[in-house]
Amino acid sequence: MSFPEKIFLPRIRSFIRRQGRITQGQQLALANYWEKYGLDPTADYDFARVFGRHAPLYVEIGFGNGDNLARMAAANPDKNYIGIEVHRPGVGHLLLQLEQHSLDNVRIYCHDAIEIFEQKITDNSVAGVYLFFPDPWPKKKHHKRRLVRPDFVELVVRKLTSGGYFHAATDWQNYAENMLAVLTAETGMSNISNTDDYCERPGYRPLTKFEQRGLRLGHGVWDLIFKKE
Repeated sequence: MSFPEKIFLPRIRSFIRRQGRITQGQQLALANYWEKYGLDPTADYDFARVFGRHAPLYVEIGFGNGDNLARMAAANPDKNYIGIEVHRPGVGHLLLQLEQHSLDNVRIYCHDAIEIFEQKITDNSVAGVYLFFPDPWPKKKHHKRRLVRPDFVELVVRKLTSGGYFHAATDWQNYAENMLAVLTAETGMSNISNTDDYCERPGYRPLTKFEQRGLRLGHGVWDLIFKKE
């Protein structure tokens, strides 16, 4: 299977398709390892067959360069992970890590996450959905592009198993407050925070280099974890 050409339908999106600089190593990874770890957005899959086992399934939306996803997968070999990212350099970087560290519990979509959730992930099948440091779209006129909206949250709830959870993290306070309001309004989930707002970073979420630098400079980071009833 060749690396897929992406086709996007016209609608407001939470990302901009940036070409970005792709290294020779990332390009080689896309050419050599995509068939092993990549998922075709036009195909229908039984994920238990894809992974060769039945295990809890977790999905990370917008995994960036894939460092955190690779670390989570390495630390939790008993779990299956799907990563979704639209930018090819990040996909290539993650492919390199998966192959170098022999991580067979990760598969990748290079496509729009909303379309994958709507069309390729069955209801009540996902144990956890991760959204770490999404584009905050800080200008007010761009807030409509933010991913965490009521329709997105309703979609996530449908895909989660009973007791499954949605975990978002951001370093933009305004976006954190907005996400908290949207998530709190969703009756199908409840906040696991003891204070009904933000959570301490759980151990399974690795610190990014960017986050570590921000914390040293005194910047805030907000984690939100909501569990499906």
